[in-house]
Amino acid sequence: MKELINWLADPIRSFPIFTFLFFLMIKYYKVVGTKKFAYWGLAVTLPIVAWFCADPNFIKIILWPDNIPINIIIVLLTFLTWLSLYKCAENDKRIEAGECPIEALPENKEKVWCWPNLVYTELFAIIATTIFLVVWAIIFKAPLEEPANVTWAPNPAKAPWYFLGLQEMLVYFDPWMAGVILPGIIVVGLIAIPYIDTNPKGNGYYTFTERKLAVTSFLFGWLVLWIYLIIVGTFLRGPNWTFYGPFEYWDFHKVVAEYNVNLSEYIWIKILNVPMPKNIIVREIFGIIATVAYMVVLPLASLKLKLCKDLYEKSGAIRYYIFIFLFIIMMSLPIKMVLRWLINLKYIIALPEWELNL
Repeated sequence: MKELINWLADPIRSFPIFTFLFFLMIKYYKVVGTKKFAYWGLAVTLPIVAWFCADPNFIKIILWPDNIPINIIIVLLTFLTWLSLYKCAENDKRIEAGECPIEALPENKEKVWCWPNLVYTELFAIIATTIFLVVWAIIFKAPLEEPANVTWAPNPAKAPWYFLGLQEMLVYFDPWMAGVILPGIIVVGLIAIPYIDTNPKGNGYYTFTERKLAVTSFLFGWLVLWIYLIIVGTFLRGPNWTFYGPFEYWDFHKVVAEYNVNLSEYIWIKILNVPMPKNIIVREIFGIIATVAYMVVLPLASLKLKLCKDLYEKSGAIRYYIFIFLFIIMMSLPIKMVLRWLINLKYIIALPEWELNL
């Protein structure tokens, strides 16, 4: 069983499973967002977690001081995601019955004045968090090591947990893409959300039926693409940044033979069986065509879909093309990940002469 779990934990299998479970959760959110499902899920999960913790390799990884925040995040994200789906399911049932959302009820106890109720609550939350951090700092020793040595680096060398997603992205993209361009687009995209999504429904209350596209796309980027990458970088990446299963011993001598090739090498050498052209534009022409088709042709072709056409009519041309641009940039990450796992594809466009690799 442990070997099977280690085999399933490999991203080439765990990522499709995680993605499938995500869309299953979205489709049946009214089932997931029930107290009965939460109780049964807790009853099934606790014995499984206890069995996992009985393994010495697994318990060593999750109790590593740097990994404690990730454990807390996973528990909190699981609960808060269920809670939001629970409130969405309750409100959608009321809306379908012709009633108002729970948040709009006059007797709703969650509606309080900003002053003093909300401010006092935030003050107590700050005090409680400070006490928690002080106690945590006393109980768990800080994972400090000896002073930096230019002749030696830790293996694996990992960034802080909140940057592990970016470090995992470096496996699939060039550093300037994974470290500058994509994070910058993410920040700009988050800022642009209120200006792109002008749907007034769902403002001030939980709902999924009235905000399917917005909720699904945001949760997919947040849970499947970002949190998943942090989990992989934390628990499944060991020495030499090699994949290890949750029950696998981190052997520093483990070597995985991989030979990553560019798209141009695939086409010219492996498929056409000819030498690589000396002209760099001719050499990368297939990658350039694929990138232009993905970034330019695909947004235009998407208007043939009824969902995209309706969104175009509601939001207008400018908002729609900004949204679809951000969406296809987001989807480039899972596409590049799958291509790396399946065919060892390194770059679609490889122009080191211009320091341009995609």
